[in-house]
Amino acid sequence: MIIEPNENMGATDSMESVALRPEESYGPELATDRPVVCEFTNTWYSYGGEEPAVEDVSFQVRKGDFAAILGPNGSGKTTLLRLALGLLKPTRGSVELFGESSARFRDWSRVGYVPQRVEGMGTRFPATVEEIVEQGLYRGFNPLAIFRRHGRKEILEALDVAGISHLRRRPIESLSVGQRQRALIARAIVGQPDLLFLDEPVSGVDAVGRDRFHELISSLNREHGMTVFLISHDIGAVMQGATVCACINRTVVFHGPPHHITGEHLSELYGFPVDVLLHDALHEHR
Repeated sequence: MIIEPNENMGATDSMESVALRPEESYGPELATDRPVVCEFTNTWYSYGGEEPAVEDVSFQVRKGDFAAILGPNGSGKTTLLRLALGLLKPTRGSVELFGESSARFRDWSRVGYVPQRVEGMGTRFPATVEEIVEQGLYRGFNPLAIFRRHGRKEILEALDVAGISHLRRRPIESLSVGQRQRALIARAIVGQPDLLFLDEPVSGVDAVGRDRFHELISSLNREHGMTVFLISHDIGAVMQGATVCACINRTVVFHGPPHHITGEHLSELYGFPVDVLLHDALHEHR
């Protein structure tokens, strides 16, 4: 069963019920024979000796997963992402990327990243969408780079996958918030990474834009084989495409297939009672 949006779920964390489809529409249980690409093991982190932002977190993301990291605001989701990207070092425990400590990991061509906010892109210089996407091919200073033109094919392909080929010569600041997020997706995937991190990528995007955005992410995962690590508090939208989820509220409340989430898990996650509604293809609630 997969979580769907309902009228009680919005941009805030308040909700009273969650609609679910039966697990037979989801498919088989998750395979465990695929390589682990990101792993948290008994991970703790505190900012400046304060109360832990992340407390004894352990879970894995395997190759080919669409992993949704869910939780309310302030639950430690973004801290986990920063730990995975090596921007923070665990207070205790470990975080690994492709079998190596994230703090020592250097092969960043294997990793794509889409930040939470898009405000300010292109406002300091008149960058076009195509130029923004090209930034994703940067691999450090190379004095010989000026003598060769490369990446044109990759840029056009990334723009096409993101559905914004027709916008490639537009100034980035002239685009809508949703279009800018697609430009960031194109920038993140232009180097064909193995793992794509996204931090609340649809913040400020309208409902139609959110649906299209999640369709794009699902396509990257299912059709292009990209492993996705998506942070969100919008359970309904995310769970339509996720193959595995980790519910986080400082510690792990639940980790596993989406159709195994119960009302008890969600109540523990959000701190108040949540009803789970199961309905089949005939929309008969039970």
